[in-house]
Amino acid sequence: MSSHMLQGKRILITQADAFMGPVLCEVFAGHGAAVVANTRSLVDPDAAAAVVAAAGAVDVLVANLALPAPATPVSDVSEQEWRDTFAALVDPLPRLLRAVLPPMIERRAGKVLVMGSASALRGMKRASTYSAARGAQLAYVQAVGVELAAHNVQVNAIAQNFVDNPTYFPAEVQANPRFQERLKREVPLGRLVGAREDAEFAAYLCSDAANCFVGQVFPVCGGWVAR
Repeated sequence: MSSHMLQGKRILITQADAFMGPVLCEVFAGHGAAVVANTRSLVDPDAAAAVVAAAGAVDVLVANLALPAPATPVSDVSEQEWRDTFAALVDPLPRLLRAVLPPMIERRAGKVLVMGSASALRGMKRASTYSAARGAQLAYVQAVGVELAAHNVQVNAIAQNFVDNPTYFPAEVQANPRFQERLKREVPLGRLVGAREDAEFAAYLCSDAANCFVGQVFPVCGGWVAR
């Protein structure tokens, strides 16, 4: 892919210090983008609007939202766990889009990419809260993407799992023999998807070469959901 694929694009990346944030910033800048890397928490109801205002005019929003995934048995999930997970992963999305969309719609150009999770596409034990929140993200993207297509604004999502990142697969997890066995057993690829492999695909989806995709969810998980 061209190293100038994102030349002239001003791209806001949220939670840029977590999940896929650092590698996205690096790869996007390498493709010529002017990256606005914001690390502020978006849990506060006013935070999203403030982050977008501080970023100034942007061509692309990358909603990179993450929190450590709870692993609570379904009967033990507390009201607080449920609320906190949705507050971190779901509630910021409409707030971010309310702030970023008006100029995109006005100029009939813009993109939003949500960095989501394939845990919404295949059931996982002890992941009901996290999977439900990630599922809400994908349903939101599908609905909004279809609605905004008429304005030439493309909204899509990457649904990932088993992608190398420090939030969900830190070095100590990757070094665990039980995890390595699970990887060989569950992931047809036989390894984690590389962080840069995922980020390069994200860069493509944020480029003008990907104007034909609207409201789509792209699994990036080494074949984990295809089984």
